[in-house]
Amino acid sequence: MPRSFPLAGLLRLKQLHQDAAAVDLAQANSRSSAHTARQNAAHLDLQETPSDVSNAAALSAVAAARASSRSMLSELAAVTVQNQAAAEAAQAAYNLARAESVRLEKLATKHRERAAVEELHAEQTILDELAVTSWHRGRQVAKP
Repeated sequence: MPRSFPLAGLLRLKQLHQDAAAVDLAQANSRSSAHTARQNAAHLDLQETPSDVSNAAALSAVAAARASSRSMLSELAAVTVQNQAAAEAAQAAYNLARAESVRLEKLATKHRERAAVEELHAEQTILDELAVTSWHRGRQVAKP
């Protein structure tokens, strides 16, 4: 029976960390995409806003709306920067977790290959012993 990989528990832990980092990355990318869609929708809404001014009150209202819109767009831009930074941090965390997991996966693969070679060698040794035993028995029967 082949030996189990001695670092299997650590490998599983690293894979769990990688999975958690992948979830965090997906959530960060989802937030970023959703925010970008909201920002684009806000830009479209502002482009479609009529700016006809017929009197001083309307001019004052348009100026207030534009100032508010500028403030909203700057806040959206700040959130975009935060979301991008969070997504980049999540990507870096995922890359690190993946690298740690890959190292152990390579070790596990080498271990499995080595165990398979050892198992084949043991089987070949048994087959060789059976063949030699059979050959010796055949010689003993033929000597009478």
